[in-house]
Amino acid sequence: MSVKRFGVSLEVDLLDKLDRLVEKHGFPNRSQAIRYLINKELVEREWVEDGEVTGALVLLYDHHKPGIQENLTRIQHDHHQLILSGQHVHLDHDHCLETITIRGKASRLAQLADRLKTVKGIKHGELIMTTTG
Repeated sequence: MSVKRFGVSLEVDLLDKLDRLVEKHGFPNRSQAIRYLINKELVEREWVEDGEVTGALVLLYDHHKPGIQENLTRIQHDHHQLILSGQHVHLDHDHCLETITIRGKASRLAQLADRLKTVKGIKHGELIMTTTG
């Protein structure tokens, strides 16, 4: 990938905010922070425009809840075309963390995530989406 340099003019207040963002997130320089912000905007646009995205759904649940694992498995099988992989981790005697890697139209991934997050026994669920490329 080639890099092209260009100049940017910013108000002093905005430049101060950029510098605080660089420091807070530990970016090596302003250019990296600007690159990150541009990519973040493009990813969010893909979501809004229902573009093809990749994501991860993380679910925390009590595996002792009757039927929870069967319900999660059934829903995932119903949407197998969106699911790339899954990982199941036993956190302690009662709790499991499941990470499901998904890919498809943003709206379909959000619908799948909502369906899985609302299964009785889910304590917390979070969907993270990014672009496919």
